[in-house]
Amino acid sequence: MGWNEDRLHRWLQKQTPPDLLGGRTGHDAAVLPASKGRAVQCADQCVSGVHFDDKAKPGDVGRKVVARALSDLAATGAQPVSVLLTIAAGPEVPEAWLKSAIRAASSMAQRHGAALVGGDLALGPAGIVLAAFAHGRLSGNRKPVGRDRAHAGQRVLLSGPVGGSLLGRHLRIRPALDQGQELFRAGATAMMDVSDGLAWDLHRLARSSAVRIRLQHVPIHRDARRQARATGRQPLEHALHDGEDHVLIACMDERKLPAWAQPIGWVEEGAGLWLDPELLQSAEPRSPTQPRKGSPAQQSAPSAGRLWRPGEGGWTHGSGH
Repeated sequence: MGWNEDRLHRWLQKQTPPDLLGGRTGHDAAVLPASKGRAVQCADQCVSGVHFDDKAKPGDVGRKVVARALSDLAATGAQPVSVLLTIAAGPEVPEAWLKSAIRAASSMAQRHGAALVGGDLALGPAGIVLAAFAHGRLSGNRKPVGRDRAHAGQRVLLSGPVGGSLLGRHLRIRPALDQGQELFRAGATAMMDVSDGLAWDLHRLARSSAVRIRLQHVPIHRDARRQARATGRQPLEHALHDGEDHVLIACMDERKLPAWAQPIGWVEEGAGLWLDPELLQSAEPRSPTQPRKGSPAQQSAPSAGRLWRPGEGGWTHGSGH
């Protein structure tokens, strides 16, 4: 049995409204109290067949779409306040699936100090598209971080290891909100979360800031090593290109790095993402029986170092680069 908008509206009105909501439930818009600090807003989506498959549980999908948006807030150092959720679902989608996804989305928001305060339901031609809109607040008067605010001489860091997310972590995102706020307070000027692959996201950050990033070290997640055993690719390839890690990249004064930060390189004058010789030398060698195939990261002489090129890996929606 498919879903029905009116039944879902009646079900939603029976749920306990969040304390944050000033107006009545079921209204066309949420009325929220004024909050201190600057408003920070972002949006993210989960599309069936792109961000999750038919095997994914609705609760995992509901949590994921909210976590993706909260991760964007984390990359500004903001504190979450509220979340809106929209869903477009084909007529074949069970109503129970949508209820489970909505409950999970609300739970994920609450876990991180926010409230699911509203949204929208629409009939789509087929499949499911969920979108979360997150609202946060940024304390203090310091200039906000941005992709265009990395400066030569800064250290580049990650908040955690990367690679192999498709083994399940892509459905269990943990927004690095506490780390983002700590990095902002410590003076980070540029931040972003790793969603489309570490190399691609570092390249974007370097391009936006008109600098070069020298990548010397990558903390490789154990899932990347597991994935490499199945694919025959190097763990470094998975770490650079798998994406959906949602750890934070930050650029800041090396003297102010938090103890938990994992330094991965430097910001320099120039352009693009440079793969340092020591990084390429750290890549695990292939078995002699394995052909030398794949991206240039697998084929280059490790002693040389080289510029990473778009198209080697990572995720780009649409066609071309």
